[in-house]
Amino acid sequence: MGLVNPSTVLAAGIVSVLLYAIFGQPKLRKHGVPLRWHGQVRVQQSIDFLPRRPPGTLPLAGNGINFLRDRQKLFKWFTKCEQLYGYETLQISVPSLPPGVIISDPRNLDYVFKNEGIFAKGEFFKGRSRDLFGNGIINVDGDLWRLQRKAGLNFLNTSNLRVLTDVALPEYLSRSVAFLKSKTDKDVVDLQAVFHEITTQLMGKMAYNLAIDNDLSADSWAQMEMHAEDEFGLAFDYASGVTAERFQNPLWIVTELFTGAHLRKSISVVKSFGQGIVCSAMKDRKIRAEPEKKVPNVASNDTLDHISGSLIQSFLDSIGDEQLVADAALNYLSAGKDTTAQALTWTFYLLMKHPEVMVKVREEIDRVTEGSEDFLEKAISERASPNSMPYVFAVFCEALRIFPPIPFEIKQAVQATTLPDGTFLPQDSVIVWCTWAMNRSRVTWGPDADEFRPERWLVDGKVVNKSTSEFPVFNGGPRTCLGKKMAEIIAVQVIATVAGLFDCAIVDNSTRVSKSSLTLPMKDGLPSFVRRRAAVLE
Repeated sequence: MGLVNPSTVLAAGIVSVLLYAIFGQPKLRKHGVPLRWHGQVRVQQSIDFLPRRPPGTLPLAGNGINFLRDRQKLFKWFTKCEQLYGYETLQISVPSLPPGVIISDPRNLDYVFKNEGIFAKGEFFKGRSRDLFGNGIINVDGDLWRLQRKAGLNFLNTSNLRVLTDVALPEYLSRSVAFLKSKTDKDVVDLQAVFHEITTQLMGKMAYNLAIDNDLSADSWAQMEMHAEDEFGLAFDYASGVTAERFQNPLWIVTELFTGAHLRKSISVVKSFGQGIVCSAMKDRKIRAEPEKKVPNVASNDTLDHISGSLIQSFLDSIGDEQLVADAALNYLSAGKDTTAQALTWTFYLLMKHPEVMVKVREEIDRVTEGSEDFLEKAISERASPNSMPYVFAVFCEALRIFPPIPFEIKQAVQATTLPDGTFLPQDSVIVWCTWAMNRSRVTWGPDADEFRPERWLVDGKVVNKSTSEFPVFNGGPRTCLGKKMAEIIAVQVIATVAGLFDCAIVDNSTRVSKSSLTLPMKDGLPSFVRRRAAVLE
């Protein structure tokens, strides 16, 4: 049979819109009143004349057109919704999709975070991301989620975390320092690629134990390293971008009949890589189990070999199923390597745009390291931490606020429920919150919410924490990011090292934007001129 005729697809789409408009209007309510009418009728003896429909809502099509826009316009639309309505819950409707709401009120988000049994990933999310993430922790609920989270917690113990941040990270960071030193004043360096290389190697070590010295046997898995620009990395980046577009396109199943060949090939590369690593890990596991080939446990706390296995070994201990192990390790890898590198990229973008902030960053770096270049190059982990460098940490937090690595989040109600603000959600309702817009809320962050001002995080010289429902960058509740502490340590070390040793300048002053992805990669990278810092102390 041939491909589906585009005219037939268009006709079917029009019919589905009409049927939805007639029969499929969502039954979302607030205090017993349909949410789409709320604000136009009397509710509890008060009248609110602001409609609860987002700007740009159209007859029949609802908000479908808004979600088909490029992500920069979509960010602006979500931000406009927040600025117009503040913490109000807004109804969104897209033909062929379940009823949905946008929430911005921290009370509502806190309720979502604390009620994992009510708000799940849901089929709306899973159906779009399953091809890439399979049954990994990003894409599952219930027992499968608990099993993978427990394995992650077991691996990210204090000892392993210390080896990753105090031994592995400085090693990979030193390679990047050497690379940057090799460049001339006229060379253009993509800082996003530099940061991505650091986090890819570190997370490859953590998730798959790649780059481990292994001389047990020629049959065992060889010494390997994962790099940002290898076949796996490029394939994953492409698949992530197309997967993100599925959430904006209600007819993605149809359109991918014509455009999905590259995606299918990329996912095949990603899956083959994961399966190959699992096979190697199992082979390595068998070899290590042989008495004559066991390695004495004599490694010091200061060597990479002291790290207790890898996430993939932890998953093999807990799960057993090879495909599920591959999915689980891939999910942890992608969650760590991309978000941290992207956050660092946006941090340096903001620092280069705000030299007055860079001056303060360097004052703190020089004070803590006592002006020693040796500390910056060889012993940064001994001095740089969120506690010892609060201003550097505040800069990172502020960059996360303005450019959150996960700009949108989606959950689905597995049962009917009522939000704290009185909004009734029927079963299968989709709940959306836009961290990008919430982080620009003047209600939460004050009238200067659009400004880059790290000082907002500091009280008496220490960084103050915002609640996860006000600052949901690391998610919240039972699903709070396991790698939060590690990401913060990595960020402070990298910022201190690069800002302490190098002067960086953007090649052009154009405004940088993100490209299509599930996360927030900078489109076309961050091309910069990098040279040895003129004021590095002798």
